Amino acid sequence: MLFEKYSIRVLLLAMMFGYGSTVSAQTDRTIAFEGVENGRDLGGLVMQDGKAIRPGMLVRSGNLSKATDADVAMLKERFHLTNVFDFRFEAEANAAPDRIIDGVSYTHLSTLPQKLVAGFASGRSDSAKVDTRDLGAILTKMAQAPQAQTMARQLYPSIVTDAQSQRYYGEFLRGVLRAEGGTLWHCSQGKDRAGWAAALLLATLGASRDVIVQDFDLSNQSYAQQVEALSAKVRQQGGDDEAVAFIRAMVGVSRENFEKTLDLIDEKYGSLPAYVQNQLGFTKKEQKQLRKKYLTAK
Repeated sequence: MLFEKYSIRVLLLAMMFGYGSTVSAQTDRTIAFEGVENGRDLGGLVMQDGKAIRPGMLVRSGNLSKATDADVAMLKERFHLTNVFDFRFEAEANAAPDRIIDGVSYTHLSTLPQKLVAGFASGRSDSAKVDTRDLGAILTKMAQAPQAQTMARQLYPSIVTDAQSQRYYGEFLRGVLRAEGGTLWHCSQGKDRAGWAAALLLATLGASRDVIVQDFDLSNQSYAQQVEALSAKVRQQGGDDEAVAFIRAMVGVSRENFEKTLDLIDEKYGSLPAYVQNQLGFTKKEQKQLRKKYLTAK
């Protein structure tokens, strides 16, 4: 079967290489990078207590491997960048290394569960035979496989319940707290692992669930054309709503899967703030310091 042949390795290759982003819509927080996908500033988002995140300090994006001179200048001048957090696993980072910016500290924290990374590594020889230009065609075929659909639905729960991922996201929050200037975090396309980092940071700063979900869902604007094109192909091949949902989850983000995983956190850990404190080990004192550092006065 196609799924058995490619399984997790193709799904991770899709996460690594993506399809190239053409932003189809912008928000007032969109960052118009030349060579970096899916960039936006968390600045301006309003928390439940009425305070807002200071602009020009917290940036989420795709990887920096194709950052141009203009992008670097913007990051240094507009965002005063001092810290980058990279959530990719080793093979991803090696395939598309970040551009190194003078004076910036880089921290790698692979927040994908190790069992998935190990599954990819064990099939590197098979994976190498997959032409990334054919990933779209492969994914449209995989979209109708129940196993692939299940794997896509389980990605977010596997991330938030994994002990290593929890530890690394806690390190990320402490790194943001210690940063002397602007902070940028990313995975490959800046949508899933980077999206969870943003969600956890927003929850710590006091954002409502609606604000957290809306920010997460904005990645679908960056990848809208790719999602629509592959979804149309899936429909042409007789794919149903579940198949289209798989494409959205792999090429864009699945708001449904994200919200169900937020529900899982509530059920398993009590709430998102409780998860931050107890599972990520980010203390109440640190949370208070983070809010003081990044939020404006009312």
